[in-house]
Amino acid sequence: MVSSVAELITEKIDTMPAGERRAAQTLIASYPLIGLKTVAEFSQQAGVSSPTILRFVSRLGFQNYPEFQSALQDELAAQLQSPASRTVTTRSPLPASTSPILEAVLENIRETFRHISDRQLSDIVDQLANQRSHVYLVGGRFTDPLARYMAAHLNLIRPKVSHLVGQESLWRDKLIDMGKRDTLLIFDIRRYQDSLIRFAEKAHQRGTTIVLFTDQWLSPIARFARHVIAGRTAVPSAWDSSASLFVAAEAIIAALTRNLEAQGASRIREIEDLR
Repeated sequence: MVSSVAELITEKIDTMPAGERRAAQTLIASYPLIGLKTVAEFSQQAGVSSPTILRFVSRLGFQNYPEFQSALQDELAAQLQSPASRTVTTRSPLPASTSPILEAVLENIRETFRHISDRQLSDIVDQLANQRSHVYLVGGRFTDPLARYMAAHLNLIRPKVSHLVGQESLWRDKLIDMGKRDTLLIFDIRRYQDSLIRFAEKAHQRGTTIVLFTDQWLSPIARFARHVIAGRTAVPSAWDSSASLFVAAEAIIAALTRNLEAQGASRIREIEDLR
């Protein structure tokens, strides 16, 4: 399975010199569009030299800049696909069993975790373990069940957890309570939801730390996020699968539960006593 450019960056960014790291961060902040501009425009926006951009592209494994741009163009085309277009392009007979879907989902999970470092998970867990902060969770049309599931677990092991539900206007009302100590977890996969992007930008402007769960093509919310979990979602179906993001959320829940073992156990016992 071919890795996306964003996944390649995640794999290699810790080994990049400072200039190449700035190029990587600039690309993620405007993914993938800045990479489709000329080397000179990319280098100017990143504040590095043109040779640095070319070394960055080479470090990612591309032979030259046009090959790098071709990969980004393919990703952009995939990013913009709708379920209708995927239905039209998939003309093979229906499988006799669910095994093709199962194999695709399992491979998605394996590939997702291959590109997530222990340090990345640890940083997210440390962020969520700060019980002085408030944690907010929200998702899109198909991903909000993941936000609700994660919120239900976090509520059991730590205080100050809110799942944002209902219309965008109700989310905006919560912005007044969000500040620099707080964390916003957002789930957003293609086709990315404009209301979530607007909300993330406003939360970012208030200094709230954003943790984004998205697909390998990266929601535009990535430009506002401190932490990004990019899960593989494509399967042989008109619909994307969120299974890899579900497992990533469960991995974070499990690690946070271990981190807050004493406090979490005490909180759960008290909750049970109140029932």
